[in-house]
Amino acid sequence: MPTDDDLPEALHVTTGEQLRAVSNLTRHRIMAVLRFEPATITQIADRVGLAKGSSSYHVRLLERAGLVKVVRTRKVRGVTERYYAMAARSIVLPDPGEGGPDVLMRHAVADLEAAPADGERHVRMAHLRLTDEQFAELGARLEELADEYRKLSDPSLPDASLVFALFHPSSREQAEGGAK
Repeated sequence: MPTDDDLPEALHVTTGEQLRAVSNLTRHRIMAVLRFEPATITQIADRVGLAKGSSSYHVRLLERAGLVKVVRTRKVRGVTERYYAMAARSIVLPDPGEGGPDVLMRHAVADLEAAPADGERHVRMAHLRLTDEQFAELGARLEELADEYRKLSDPSLPDASLVFALFHPSSREQAEGGAK
């Protein structure tokens, strides 16, 4: 079975088929299950809370889009069981374009809303005023920190999600279509 070291660092979503595949919240959650270790359709269905048929349908779409792949098979009572894994360590989404919804942020908010309300969380929004150099430095530091902790991830531990967005919000004039 391929190890994490055998996987490409990143897979860039470039086709409409790939974008449609990752835009679905159920498929996003399936990819989260496969992030650290391979799983069968039955295991995926159990972890995501889906029927096996639904799980199979979504995994097939992800596989067709090249986002997940079969990494191992085994025979169980005459049936071939397939283990699926991510096709790369990370999936890089295209910029959403002006006015377009950011798929990653929509999924992150949905995951946050679905998380147990009594669970530990660290959620914060900070408004900053930075030079272009400070903005770039902060973005690089956040990415380095996320990469550092991703390398420390242990599949035997509970999942934790880290999402950050560093961006320049639109000005009031841009939000109102240029009119004051």
